[in-house]
Amino acid sequence: MNHRQAWKDAVRQVESWKAAGKTVVLTNGCFDLLHPGHIDYLHKARELGDILIVGLNDDDSISRLKGPERPINPINDRSIMLAALKSVDLVVPFSEDTPLALISTLLPDILVKGGDYKPDEIVGAQQVRDNGGFVTIITFVDGHSTSSLIKRIQAVGQMA
Repeated sequence: MNHRQAWKDAVRQVESWKAAGKTVVLTNGCFDLLHPGHIDYLHKARELGDILIVGLNDDDSISRLKGPERPINPINDRSIMLAALKSVDLVVPFSEDTPLALISTLLPDILVKGGDYKPDEIVGAQQVRDNGGFVTIITFVDGHSTSSLIKRIQAVGQMA
């Protein structure tokens, strides 16, 4: 499915959820190598509302952001793994370097980002607030990152 169709379907789904009185939460990221930190983060994000949407960077946007060796897993694989998680209700791909257009299109009730951001630094925060929503940050679990996982895999490969 192309991104444009996925966005159209997502808009219809979000409208339906909101009409049913559901609180829609949105987060975004690369989720290249799924690890326990991601699972914890997505579980906590889902607890903030009734529905969790994950905006997923496509392969080209990850390569621009993280370098030509990334992503490790292509978007279809990453999307399947995220969609299989009980905390995730919908995965929507985006090709831009930031999720601003996606956030502005879906206008979730709650926008969540992980890490050490300040709410005003989060892309799309103003659009969500202007629409009556709010923005929050979830602290990442220490000791888990895709970068550290890649380094561990490379180290094991060098020992072999």
